[in-house]
Amino acid sequence: MADIGMADTFSAADASSARDEQWAGEARSAVRYGAVLCALLLGMDALSGQLALWRGALWLGLGALLTVVLLPVRVTATTDRLIARGLWREHTVRTDLLVSVRCVDGVAQRLVLRDRLGGRVEIDPRVLVANPPLWHLLDDAARQSERRGLLLCGTTALRRLGRRVDGELAQSVFRVSGLR
Repeated sequence: MADIGMADTFSAADASSARDEQWAGEARSAVRYGAVLCALLLGMDALSGQLALWRGALWLGLGALLTVVLLPVRVTATTDRLIARGLWREHTVRTDLLVSVRCVDGVAQRLVLRDRLGGRVEIDPRVLVANPPLWHLLDDAARQSERRGLLLCGTTALRRLGRRVDGELAQSVFRVSGLR
């Protein structure tokens, strides 16, 4: 895993839990996109003179469906757990008991974490890249799992992700300091 001394970067108050700080903005965007789609469809129907109650309900349902599809999973972490809350379900994995971590490529890249107790969480790795405190908690607990001999599959994926987090953090520091 990444050895960059991230513990020095965060205060003791941040060490016990962290959450996806960008979730609220992404959720608002999902609602906006659904509302805009609904408004456009209703507007087109109204201008064409074909607006009917059943069509309005259909466009409203379509806007709501787009919102649900775009709504991101809320990710939070503690010193020993990673929790992903969707609209209807919550998945938890004990990060101090991890047995495997896989990076699944496809239309959307996913990080799949499994623990010794059967817990499974699937998240977008960009959430960890955008939220270093989340990454820090996961990284510390994964190292604990590796030291215990539990994490046998996935250290390479975590190291790769750690380098990505480190690079983004360095870019942010350079931007803020005006060096880039």
